[in-house]
Amino acid sequence: MSLPTKVIDCDVHNALTSPLELVPYLPEPFATRLRETGMMAVPNGWYSPAGPYRKDAIPPSGGAPGSDPDFVYEHLVKPYNMAYAMLLGDRIMNICNHPDADYASALASAYNNWMIDKWLGTYKEFKGALVVAPQDPHAAAREIDRLGGHPDIVQVMMGTGARMGYGQRFYHPIYEAAQRQGLPIILHPGAEGSGVSNAPTAAGYPSSYLEWHTSLSQNYMAHLLSLICEGVFAKYPGLKVVLAEGGIGWLPHLMWRLDKNYKALRAQVPWLTRMPSEYVRDHCFLTTQPIEEPADAKHLAYMFEMIDAENILLFSSDYPHWDFDAPPQILRKLSEEAREKIFYRNAKVLYQL
Repeated sequence: MSLPTKVIDCDVHNALTSPLELVPYLPEPFATRLRETGMMAVPNGWYSPAGPYRKDAIPPSGGAPGSDPDFVYEHLVKPYNMAYAMLLGDRIMNICNHPDADYASALASAYNNWMIDKWLGTYKEFKGALVVAPQDPHAAAREIDRLGGHPDIVQVMMGTGARMGYGQRFYHPIYEAAQRQGLPIILHPGAEGSGVSNAPTAAGYPSSYLEWHTSLSQNYMAHLLSLICEGVFAKYPGLKVVLAEGGIGWLPHLMWRLDKNYKALRAQVPWLTRMPSEYVRDHCFLTTQPIEEPADAKHLAYMFEMIDAENILLFSSDYPHWDFDAPPQILRKLSEEAREKIFYRNAKVLYQL
């Protein structure tokens, strides 16, 4: 199948060649701390036999996959006719599990300044996600106000490893600032089960990367329930949230169960004035990668119909990670109109491009 006419990739991981690239952007004592100890926002310890990255994504000049703007443009953006590529960072998102909120906030600001200097403006197709440390919501809000008006910043990034659901009032200053700046929030996995975050599954800690990776959707269910039931979308009616890299198959069950329970238990959430599933449809988007792949393709079509997929899905490749999805290889059974929405139009409208 040919490429869609236009493509917006909503999950591209631009990387630091070394954390030391952030040293010039850090004040003391954080610059010395980074030189001596690193970011110490390490990912979890589950081993992936596939490795984290595509083997062909290492730039010709060397360095980490995703670390060279020119190579990312030539290897990803140009071949797939991408109108825009949304840069989400890589290891930096794991600062959400750092026990030192001040250091995490300083690293977020340093990364954002580095991204603007190294990536934004090199190619018009690159658009950035402003990384914040949710451990200090007031510092995160100041960061959103500091850079939220930059013409190439289109959203706010938070890792999903956390100590409590993202709907809780502790985090509301972040959403207030994002709404004020007209920026969606994008949530991305990777830090679950490490640092100060909770266990990555409802049953505790798994033994293998296979279990960990498969169960990431549990975290998305918990955060989405929290956002809805704590009234975030009622309180901030202009806020949009993107759930990246968490799959989609869990969403119908969650909406059905929540709507059913809401009918009897709505007294506990008096700020909700509509069925919970309506807030999902009006405020939430999900990215395609990793798309579920049932043995019978028509089952995925049923799932798409259940969640109104052509209006809430955004294409993502997850470049340069091992489970990269090439635009021509997915969603082949959809109508041309549905593919155009998912690959391009939904993101164009959401990000006001």
